Amino acid sequence: MKILHDFLESVKPNFEKGGKLEKWHPAFEAFETLAFVPATTTKNGVHIKDAMDMKRTMITVVLALVPCLLFGMWNVGHQHYLAFGMEADLLDKFMFGFWKVLPLVAVSYAVGLGVEFIFSVVAGHPVSEGYLVTGLLIPLTLPVTVPLWMVALGAVFCTLLGKEIFGGTGFNFMNPALLARAFMFFAFPAFMSGEVWTDLSPEEGHTVLDAYSGATNLVPFDTDISLMQSASDMFIGFEQGSIGETSVIACLIGAAILVITGVGSLRVMLSVFGGGFLMGLLMNALAPEAANHAMHMPALNHLLIGGFAFGAVFMATDPVTAAHTAKGKVIYGLLIGAFTVLLRVFNPAYPEGMMLSILLFNVFAPLIDHMVVESHIKKRLKHA
Repeated sequence: MKILHDFLESVKPNFEKGGKLEKWHPAFEAFETLAFVPATTTKNGVHIKDAMDMKRTMITVVLALVPCLLFGMWNVGHQHYLAFGMEADLLDKFMFGFWKVLPLVAVSYAVGLGVEFIFSVVAGHPVSEGYLVTGLLIPLTLPVTVPLWMVALGAVFCTLLGKEIFGGTGFNFMNPALLARAFMFFAFPAFMSGEVWTDLSPEEGHTVLDAYSGATNLVPFDTDISLMQSASDMFIGFEQGSIGETSVIACLIGAAILVITGVGSLRVMLSVFGGGFLMGLLMNALAPEAANHAMHMPALNHLLIGGFAFGAVFMATDPVTAAHTAKGKVIYGLLIGAFTVLLRVFNPAYPEGMMLSILLFNVFAPLIDHMVVESHIKKRLKHA
């Protein structure tokens, strides 16, 4: 690291005021502060500093996403060989998924960070750190068959219209990665739903099995819940779906990393799961006689299918767009979980209710905080 540090110090004068590359100072600063904690000191206001700055926080979230990324790569290969009825070992499955997922991640980062750098150089402000996480979240919430040009378009959309237009990281009121997914879902529905979840690249000497179905668990959920996979399979992630969203256990490992490091809100996570579970129990109580109706699905299973766990751990906990008061976080999480189950049960057109639910309550998060603060003020005035 000393070699890198010395190199950066040697070229730094070129990027400072009066240097030959002054215009590119935001880009240089982004790389420098990513590699090393800045040595700057505060000039006014609070003078307490911590090495856990925004970049280190974002890197922690990226590390928490790694289990979902690795399992997703393996599952892409697993579903591919399963569709062709082929035997393959763990490494073969992982490497197949690795080469399919890597381009999506590379394009997401290259295009998104490219837009960030250009925007920062033109506007003359530091590069936002938020895209370190957004760049990985976008491909993990997409089917593996999505075209690369669409990933690039989503990265541009979320960077410009989801964040920069509001002033950059910290000023956006909706989760940028979910905005990108929503944009692609509504703009290109043929690439985001139906039988798009398994890569069916031709295998010489093999054809896709007659029994193969490209549907996710959310399809039998709407038609006949008796056809759904077992809860244990859904918990581990042996199912079709978005690259990083199928494994609940991988999401829980990520949740443990976020909670232990103090980066993610346990209160929000538990509230989202609690809201979904309670609404699932209510659906069970109101379910019609037909035993295969979606309202009969065990409440616990609602937390296992689709992107529920991924959304609860990595999306709902976004520190910028979530509620900030302690009681507000609980209300915010409960509403997201409950509304997700409601959407799934009563609106088959949008079976992955988690995306729309989080975006909806991103909008209402400031209002929830306002109501909580007002409630505290009224209580204190009564006892004044």
